[in-house]
Amino acid sequence: MQRARHCFIRHTAPLATCALLVTAFLCKSAQANSYPDHDKIVALRTEAKAHEYGSGQPRNPNKAVELYCEAAHLGDAEAQYSLGWMYAMGRGIDRNDSAAAYFFTLAAQQGDPLAARMLKQVGDPPNKPPDCIANILARFDAQGHDIVAKAVPEHRKVMSLVQRLAPEYGVYPRLAMAIIRAESNFNPAAVSPKNAQGLMQLIPETAERFNVKKPFDPEQNIRGGLAYLRWLLAYFEGNIALVAAAYNAGEGAVNHYAGIPPYAETQGYVKRIREIFKKEEHPFDAHITPPSPNLPRILNAKRLM
Repeated sequence: MQRARHCFIRHTAPLATCALLVTAFLCKSAQANSYPDHDKIVALRTEAKAHEYGSGQPRNPNKAVELYCEAAHLGDAEAQYSLGWMYAMGRGIDRNDSAAAYFFTLAAQQGDPLAARMLKQVGDPPNKPPDCIANILARFDAQGHDIVAKAVPEHRKVMSLVQRLAPEYGVYPRLAMAIIRAESNFNPAAVSPKNAQGLMQLIPETAERFNVKKPFDPEQNIRGGLAYLRWLLAYFEGNIALVAAAYNAGEGAVNHYAGIPPYAETQGYVKRIREIFKKEEHPFDAHITPPSPNLPRILNAKRLM
């Protein structure tokens, strides 16, 4: 009830907005966490709430924003929603509808209907992320050194190969490692029921498309997967959610559904890639291929989870 009381007293929003925010707070339920960083996320969110509400310590809204931002960047929809709330309400910080829209959008993309409703009150998200996210992105580990540090020795051999080859294709090693983990868990002999083969699970058509003669040879397979990723990054202009969806379900399916296809497997796959990669965009080479002709419609539809 604390947020409801705060909304009523400050009069920082029109009555309809205030009522909507109150309703969202009362109805908001914690979402189940399946992230690899689950424990870290919970710790960040718990400490952020303590600073936001002054539980057992003086209130420190700026510290709450910093901690919520870390959890939001790791993919926690609840932290994303809480940040949107703080910015929309001016809760101990300057009210900022643009920043609120950014974080409500992140939560809405994960299927949070209440966050989607908030967007109608605060407007469109900004083109650039808020400062707290920009600061985190500045620390982004494109090489995936943190992934390598936690890997078993046999996986590190593959990761070393990825780190050597990926720059040739303009692909961050971290993205390639995320794809390999989701596709084969670094098993060069992996074969799927659909006959996808090797580390990056190339189906025969994709292997032929990118000139892979020996799909179970680690280097050839990785090169083929990197070439495909390079193409997808150009085709979807660096949008990680769309690139991951297309790698799993095919670019045709993404075009057909104007976004991430409604397949449970693909939606789970995209979530895993985003969790590991930790960024929503990737640089791309526009000379590789023209963008998808459906890309404006896809982005306008906002079917990006």
